[in-house]
Amino acid sequence: MTPSELLIEAFSRVPETVGRAVDGLSEDQLATRPAAGANTLAWLAWHTARGQDAQVADLAGSEQVWTADGWVERFGLPFPAEALGYGMSGEEVGRVRASAELLTGYLAAVHERTVAYLSSLAPEDLDAVVDDAWDPPVTAGVRLVSILDDCVQHAGQAGYVRGLLFFSN
Repeated sequence: MTPSELLIEAFSRVPETVGRAVDGLSEDQLATRPAAGANTLAWLAWHTARGQDAQVADLAGSEQVWTADGWVERFGLPFPAEALGYGMSGEEVGRVRASAELLTGYLAAVHERTVAYLSSLAPEDLDAVVDDAWDPPVTAGVRLVSILDDCVQHAGQAGYVRGLLFFSN
């Protein structure tokens, strides 16, 4: 297995996990908070896709799926197109409303673009420095692991929130 194939396998688990978390839920259910100020399933799914989209696009030197493929218009969220979810207030988190189909559709499109990028990489490409503002400088491989880590954490949180809201009796 090549490094690219390993990364593709790892990233492929994110849409599956998020899909299970949002499957069959209404837009209202997806916008429900498990506790005051907590993140909603809709926000977790959207933010997972947005973070991956923005960061992989940056690495690939391409436009984000969010804007290139019209997802920003389909979602119609009351935020600037560049919003990713980082640093959002509780009120802003609550404004992320979308259907399960829209959330998983966007994540699937992001995943497709991620796989295309990862498939184009040679092992030595992972050693390229992409951010020298850190010590040590960040390589493409380290950045990809960071992106994946963030996605996996949020996908797991989404599964947990679903369980808290709809399966705890």
